[in-house]
Amino acid sequence: MPNSTTSGAQIDKQAKSRPARVAYLVSAFPTVEETFVLYEMIEMEKLGVAVELYPLRRLRLKIEHPEADSWVKRAHYRPFLSLSVLRAQWRFLRRDWMTYFKAWAEVLSGTWGSADFFFGAIVIFPKAALFAQEMMHEGIAHIHAHFASHATVSALIIHRLTGIPFSFTARGTDIQVDRHMLKEKIEAAEFVIAVSSDNKKIMIDECGPILGKKIRVIHGGVDVGRLIPSFQFPAASNLRILCVARFEEVKGHTYLVEACRLLRERGMAFKCRLVGDGPLVSKIKKQIQQAELQDAVCLLGARAYPEVIQELRQADVVVLPTAPTADGKREGIPNVLKEAMACGLPVLASSVGGIPELVEHERTGILVPPRDSVALADALQRLCEDKALCERLGRAARDKVVREFNVRISTAKRAQLFLGTPGHKGLLRSMNINEYTESQAPAVQSA
Repeated sequence: MPNSTTSGAQIDKQAKSRPARVAYLVSAFPTVEETFVLYEMIEMEKLGVAVELYPLRRLRLKIEHPEADSWVKRAHYRPFLSLSVLRAQWRFLRRDWMTYFKAWAEVLSGTWGSADFFFGAIVIFPKAALFAQEMMHEGIAHIHAHFASHATVSALIIHRLTGIPFSFTARGTDIQVDRHMLKEKIEAAEFVIAVSSDNKKIMIDECGPILGKKIRVIHGGVDVGRLIPSFQFPAASNLRILCVARFEEVKGHTYLVEACRLLRERGMAFKCRLVGDGPLVSKIKKQIQQAELQDAVCLLGARAYPEVIQELRQADVVVLPTAPTADGKREGIPNVLKEAMACGLPVLASSVGGIPELVEHERTGILVPPRDSVALADALQRLCEDKALCERLGRAARDKVVREFNVRISTAKRAQLFLGTPGHKGLLRSMNINEYTESQAPAVQSA
């Protein structure tokens, strides 16, 4: 197998004969919840960066976002075991058997102690070798993995086999619960993107301040041109509450339902719509029935992105009552809050994880302590009764997202990092990234 220098030369030679390309490695595609990956890839290609998508698994969903269809058709879906996979192992063994077995030894020793990562590495490695072979053929100059878990293990394997530089984005649970090989991944990566300063601190605390120099904080963005505010705020005692989140413990649905029960006791008129799916749907449904809130709290299930946007346009306030779990899960910076704020809506969220980097208490939203249903109910009642507060928070929220959480700007920052790696420097010189990042989103206006 060629060494890293030789591989880099091969990549440069291939890059001259075709557009430079970035490979996106994800654990699964498409997904309902992880729209940020989809829209980042779309925005990256608008920049002129060719993206090749390599999912470890294909999910077949009842609901798909419309824009995902073209990416499903072009994604590099491969089985975990096939004749092509076996041939890829043989080719790498013939070229440099020592490099091949060193990569195996590194991931198995590094993931030992974590059943999820260890057995995951055994399953993933053969497919990663096939991806490595294909990426060399495709002239991939940089690999970017989303989440620091299985996708990044795959990126590390490919890097060891080919020398292609890689990076990864750390988002939340992927660095909060199981940190096996986190230090090794950061050491091997060209750079690491953290979506919040809170996430960067977690990685520095775990891996040391020296590696902190490799970690760049780039907030994820949303399409502020598509999410246009109406600035229509609630009439007195008639609040339309919306929560968009997967039904799992960390999202804190149970506290929102209890807050709704309290609002009913106080005589407030409201409608609460819960969008999403997940393992706790039955539990929350039972809680709603026990509280006799069936007429006020509606479970809508998972929805495609256009439908989520429509729900945002009909809401008065968006709530995310997230709460850290016993095993360490907590939020990064949830996309749904950015989307709601881009729509000019007041948001109500728990003061945990990276959320305070987005939601500034009493300025761009309201923060409450986690697991505090009384505080949630008090804040919802306050928003219902104070239209001027809703408008002030909504306008400030929109302004903050346009300036700091704009997908065009965040993607351009990522592109600048990708294009500064070996194999893409020529493309970097041909693109005016600074002009792109300074472009402004549509001005705040009433619909």
